[in-house]
Amino acid sequence: MDINNSVALVTGSNRGLGRALVEVLLERGARRVYAAARDPESPAAAAAARDRVVPLRLDLTSLDDISAAVAQASDVTLLVNNAGTAHFADPFAAGRDEPAAEMAANYTGAVDLIRAFAPVIESAGGGAVVNVLSLLALAGTPPMAGYAASKAALHSFTQSIRPGLRPRGIAVHGVYPGGIDTDMLAGFDDVPKAEPRKVAEAVVDGVAAGHTDIFPDPVSEEMSKLWWTDPKGFERAFSGEGR
Repeated sequence: MDINNSVALVTGSNRGLGRALVEVLLERGARRVYAAARDPESPAAAAAARDRVVPLRLDLTSLDDISAAVAQASDVTLLVNNAGTAHFADPFAAGRDEPAAEMAANYTGAVDLIRAFAPVIESAGGGAVVNVLSLLALAGTPPMAGYAASKAALHSFTQSIRPGLRPRGIAVHGVYPGGIDTDMLAGFDDVPKAEPRKVAEAVVDGVAAGHTDIFPDPVSEEMSKLWWTDPKGFERAFSGEGR
């Protein structure tokens, strides 16, 4: 996809990777970026505001918000599903609310947004949907079982919609980062973390190059080789059992 002159919508745009994606898209020539967040008037969102950026209120768990977003952002050609939430809890100790919240935001909300914006992108002449997933979409880890399950569900949905959207002129990209230095992993100092800016650049490069699966940082790129060659070894690497 040609990023130049595209019109993008980025969810979770007020901080971390989302904010970096907005910056990189603008630098690569996007004509307009809708910066979506649950609170677009927050200090973080306000600090990210600039020319060609349109703040957009969007709670992914609200169908009313999604409908309003479609009405306001009716010229989108590039949808980037970046927003997500994680509750760190043992899979047997967590209550029902934690995994339900992760599934609602990370899977159901993203699916609802894709279903709403696919006709918009098609009517604009085509474009792309980018789903920011995780290496944990491909293999879970006990402390993030709910998060991994929600990302695995979106990974499966990503694969399922690709054949149907391709004839409508819409490419579908899955992004599988390792750890990123954002608020989500704050305090986990022993985990390798990539800079959001570098990850954002790799994501935009991958979309521009037409890569279906994007592994946007050194850890994910290395782990992708194991995933392709030894899926069970990949699974053991995340389970804590070693290779």
